[in-house]
Amino acid sequence: MAVRSVRSLSGLVRPRHGAPAGERRRGPTTKSRLLTTTEAGFRLMSRLRRAPALHPQGLTCTADLEILADPGEPWNAAWLDTPRRYTATVRLSRAAGLPRRLPDGLGLAIRVEQADGFDRILDLLLTSSGPGRLTRHLPLPRADALAGPYSSLLSYRVGGRTRLLAAFPRRSGRAPVSGDPASLRKALAAAPLVFDLCAETSDRTWRAFGVLTVRTPLPRGQEDGIAFDIYGHSAPGLTPGGTLAATRRAAYRGSRAGRR
Repeated sequence: MAVRSVRSLSGLVRPRHGAPAGERRRGPTTKSRLLTTTEAGFRLMSRLRRAPALHPQGLTCTADLEILADPGEPWNAAWLDTPRRYTATVRLSRAAGLPRRLPDGLGLAIRVEQADGFDRILDLLLTSSGPGRLTRHLPLPRADALAGPYSSLLSYRVGGRTRLLAAFPRRSGRAPVSGDPASLRKALAAAPLVFDLCAETSDRTWRAFGVLTVRTPLPRGQEDGIAFDIYGHSAPGLTPGGTLAATRRAAYRGSRAGRR
């Protein structure tokens, strides 16, 4: 009688659908739900704006980038250790698209053509920030595009070491330049915008490795055809770190899908 009762109870708790005993059905993890929500949110924002979810207002320009001959310690990254001049494309933008009189997060997106000498594309995305050891990791809203540095905010792996990248505008006595497209066009009509590109050293000071010169706005209609992607377009020895990588990829996917 006892044996029959045990068998009866065993039948009551048998897993459904033929799943092995003791196996539990697992739902989405917290991380996967976060990534799904991030992608959906950026897709909706981009669709509503009919523009990138972040930095919807911007100006895309021709540029050139010169990697400097540096007698200092090698970076152990071929692209940084080889002096050369590259053709580049730059997009200057405002993160939230606020009126130009108000401070906004300013973006500096750089695309380098033939970064390996052949067909490799390299993208860099920098955001207005402070220069200090803490503030260089934080976005800093700004009304003047030339008032301070732009930082990668999150670290890169450069020659096996963790370093931030940054761009410091050369002011050269110029009047303030708002980050909106009309103001940028006016400033570029007067003279190119020049930035010193830097990377952190082992003691967290800045060391220049290149000069970026932004020259002429692209014709209307060509401005929004470039989708910058630091994960898909990196260079040997110069890759974005893993911090928030999955979240940023989800945001990129959502923004691109919303625009389509």
